[in-house]
Amino acid sequence: MLLLRKGIVTPFIICACILGVGLIQFPRLEKLLNSKKSASLETLEKDIKSEKTRLSFIKKLPSFGYDNLIGDCVYLNFLQYFGDNEVRDKTGYSLSPEYFEVILERDPRFLAAYRSLSVSTSLYAAMPERAIALSEKGLKYLSPSVPEKSYYVWRYKGTDELLFLGNPQAAEQSFGTAANWARNFSDEESQFVAVSSQKTSEFLKRNPNSKYAQIATWAMVLNNQVDEKSQKRAISEIESLGGKVIKTPEGNSKIIFPPKD
Repeated sequence: MLLLRKGIVTPFIICACILGVGLIQFPRLEKLLNSKKSASLETLEKDIKSEKTRLSFIKKLPSFGYDNLIGDCVYLNFLQYFGDNEVRDKTGYSLSPEYFEVILERDPRFLAAYRSLSVSTSLYAAMPERAIALSEKGLKYLSPSVPEKSYYVWRYKGTDELLFLGNPQAAEQSFGTAANWARNFSDEESQFVAVSSQKTSEFLKRNPNSKYAQIATWAMVLNNQVDEKSQKRAISEIESLGGKVIKTPEGNSKIIFPPKD
């Protein structure tokens, strides 16, 4: 009974400590964020170097069985980093893959992290090779059913390979695998992913330079609840490929494909 109570109390104490520290640090954090807006580029670069050192330290830190908790905390740090638009406009997004090296090493089944990895590292940091390498490493721990809807990781990987790495052959295989994994489920969302992924794979097999495939993939980025900057980029790319984006009365985006591929 004592051991059982210890097993319950220990995680509670750890979570309480993290919450307590967060509440204590919040006023300081708010002050720090405000000061960064007027900080010099040299100061901001020193902060980035310091943060990179901290992430390197966390990589080597023993988890004592709390890998998922560490991964969650680092993910929250990433969201704060990524969402600081004014500072990122000055320094770029080079730390994005560093965060995900820690996050996915601790919790390779953290599905939401893969979407953030693709957007932040491929689209913003212009490092699709790093994003794909991290996805491939994480995929070794995934299966068609664990975690649920893990087929999305293949979709994100295929997106990076096609749009940012210019490798339609690899993208064809990734989208084909996404279709195969999604077919294991009967729900409407999974069946839609299975059909759309299969079509993209077939487009690329017939024509590696398929505009339809590229438009469909940018449409996936557009409809993936990304920020306004990413939406504008996706719309611009779709239009440059000959497609059109129309807003429906429901507020969704409808893609009009060009007459010829």
